[in-house]
Amino acid sequence: MSGIHEKEQSIGRITSGIERENALAIRTIDFVSQQLPAWRDDPDRHQEEAEDRLNLQLCKFLDSRARNEFPMVRFDHEEYQTGRHRVDLSASPVESTTIGVKLHTVYDPILVFECKRLPAPTADREKEYVTGGEDLKSGGLQRFKLGLHGANLSIAAMVGYVQGQSSCYWHERINRWISELVSGAAKDTCEWSSGEVLGPLEEYASKGISRCRSIHSRGRQARGKEILIYHLWVAMTTRN
Repeated sequence: MSGIHEKEQSIGRITSGIERENALAIRTIDFVSQQLPAWRDDPDRHQEEAEDRLNLQLCKFLDSRARNEFPMVRFDHEEYQTGRHRVDLSASPVESTTIGVKLHTVYDPILVFECKRLPAPTADREKEYVTGGEDLKSGGLQRFKLGLHGANLSIAAMVGYVQGQSSCYWHERINRWISELVSGAAKDTCEWSSGEVLGPLEEYASKGISRCRSIHSRGRQARGKEILIYHLWVAMTTRN
């Protein structure tokens, strides 16, 4: 790890209870984080920029690697969520298992991933990692807050494909967008608070990956009042 990019703001009420309840999900997040550089640098992987194609590539790679290196889970592409909404990737147990007091069958994801390009492909989608604005529910964090994604989960993850600028740049930029929503300078379909900014950024420069966390309030349609989000970013320009 090359260092930690500190932010003064609170990262919210992240508790050990949430993480204990989601021990397998946390292990899955760690597995995905470890695999991101290997996926990016895989000589058999075709160069792609489009989000949908990257998502499919990543899902196939993770599912293949998990069979030998992390056999407790499998990965699926475009898991249906609330209504007609679909999340980009999901991780489910390979056999029915009880986690805490809840039974998870092979049909019940323990973790879902929303994936976004940084920067967004067009100017009108610039802030889509966070929000789609007043009219669209296309924002990554926005969908988790609204319970459109991960409604039955208390922990989830976002993958950022960094195709320009640095992870530090995007960490600051995303927190600025959230601060604009908090102040009312920008509009959204849900309410935001200052505790929802991204926490300190951990950078692993030699691997071209970064991580941070954030915690967000949610609407009544979701399982709990808050959801913990892990942000996993991979620098796509570092491929060997």
